Amino acid sequence: MRSSFLQSLILFILIALAGCAIQRPPEEPGGADTDRFALSPGEYRIGVDDRVQVSVWKNPDLSVTVPVRPDGMISVPLIGDVQAGGLTAAQVADSIKKKLSTYIRDPSVAVILTELRSHEYLMRVRVTGAVRTPRSLPYRQGMTVLDAVLEAGGINEFAAPNRSKLYRNEKGKPGVYDVELGDILNKGRLDTNYPLSPGDVVTVPERMF
Repeated sequence: MRSSFLQSLILFILIALAGCAIQRPPEEPGGADTDRFALSPGEYRIGVDDRVQVSVWKNPDLSVTVPVRPDGMISVPLIGDVQAGGLTAAQVADSIKKKLSTYIRDPSVAVILTELRSHEYLMRVRVTGAVRTPRSLPYRQGMTVLDAVLEAGGINEFAAPNRSKLYRNEKGKPGVYDVELGDILNKGRLDTNYPLSPGDVVTVPERMF
């Protein structure tokens, strides 16, 4: 009886050890490992107003810290403008290296993000045209067209408020909405008092004489 029990116990232990030794299959594309690498800081796309540090080994005169301009370019000594907006730091470094290769043998270039400001640029709404103070405003949840216009000081005496427009980027395509701002201000009709989204632009045209 004891021998049978010991044999059963040993068999159970061997089965358990074999199970521990089984290798876990690799993640399929799009699984947890892929997601982790997709969120890697190295994949961050540089945006407008971000600040980047360009370091060229053994060439301190070529090493600078510069902001990304609204056109997506940065200025680097010796080679001039380089595209940075929409690219990763590694891609920008590779571009600078290729341009510098004309002047320096096998340059070693590193690009480091020192300040991430592009999200601030994107998280704003803008009011332009015939308002008292055209402004770029920080976006707030629940903000409407009327809120933005009032923060811009309201319309001026030259405005044609019922011909106002709301411009919005919708999945890469421009969206345009008619805003009857005069009715909103003077009659309390809120049908076109749209809630705003980050990046929206409200434009109030001048009336035609």
